[in-house]
Amino acid sequence: MYGGYRRGGPVGAVSALTVAAALLLGGCSSDGDGKKGTVPPVAQRPKEVAPYWVNPDSRAARQAADYAGDGEDGNAALIGKIAAQPVAEWIGTEKPQEEARGFTEAAAKADRDALLVLYNIPHRDCGQHSAGGAADGDAYRAWLDEVAEGIGDRRATVVLEPDAVMHMVDNCTDGQYHEERYALLKGAVERLKRQPNTKVYLDAGNAGWGRPEQIFQPLWRAGIAEADGFAVNVSNFQTTAASREYGKKVSEKVGGKPFVIDTSRNGKGPYTGGDPGETWCNPPGRALGEMPTVRTGDPKVAAYLWIKRPGESDGDCKGGPKAGDWFAEYALGLARNAK
Repeated sequence: MYGGYRRGGPVGAVSALTVAAALLLGGCSSDGDGKKGTVPPVAQRPKEVAPYWVNPDSRAARQAADYAGDGEDGNAALIGKIAAQPVAEWIGTEKPQEEARGFTEAAAKADRDALLVLYNIPHRDCGQHSAGGAADGDAYRAWLDEVAEGIGDRRATVVLEPDAVMHMVDNCTDGQYHEERYALLKGAVERLKRQPNTKVYLDAGNAGWGRPEQIFQPLWRAGIAEADGFAVNVSNFQTTAASREYGKKVSEKVGGKPFVIDTSRNGKGPYTGGDPGETWCNPPGRALGEMPTVRTGDPKVAAYLWIKRPGESDGDCKGGPKAGDWFAEYALGLARNAK
């Protein structure tokens, strides 16, 4: 484990047609046998509290509908806690322009902002559960161009490349790739900021790793000056209080930039039992954290966000499927343990 910081990777995104259909169908879902379950249509959170789009056809919404269709009302209600919140969409590699357009158009129709994650940097995740990424720098830039064109002039908040900076700091990413990665990240910030209504938050590690004095200079090299801010605790379990303290220390070293905190699974803080090398991968007993909101009570904390998609696996560990796949049992636990 490198700095206690691993995550499940991106998942298959929803096409523009699928999103449009979901907006029309509301809370209706069907399983492979054609049986349909219905849950109350997903509503958007109040714009002044959480301006981000809630996807009515998320995996959580479909799971809740299936539970309801099977008469499992208790489980449907638990998963409904996840389905009711705006959760980030991780843009895939096959049709990035279509996906970005689909999500941002659906968000615009609901008068909300799309929340997106870009996770395709070459040599990502150091060969671990979420290994992969673009084949090379040219492929990454071409993919990024498609994402930006798909976003267009619609409102979007983008969390840029979880792990990418920190894995250069902790030497998880081989040194021969560092210069290219800095250039790609800086170029990505600049490219995305050409879209008139796009906010960009560059990933900056987490409080468990927690060395602001080591990451601030790499953040400058990666383009933090042009970004709107940075993100902390992405896909991790550090408490909101610890994340806020860590973020403020980083902020002091990067020109006072604001930051967002991933609160998707930090309701009970980090797991401290078992193999310390596996505390990041589907740890038991965790819980949903604070609901997404821009009302954080702290001018430096721009928002609490659910960047990691609660209920999607970190990897094939502790009984979970491969990274990014839906893990219903884990989702139920997160919701059941939440305050």
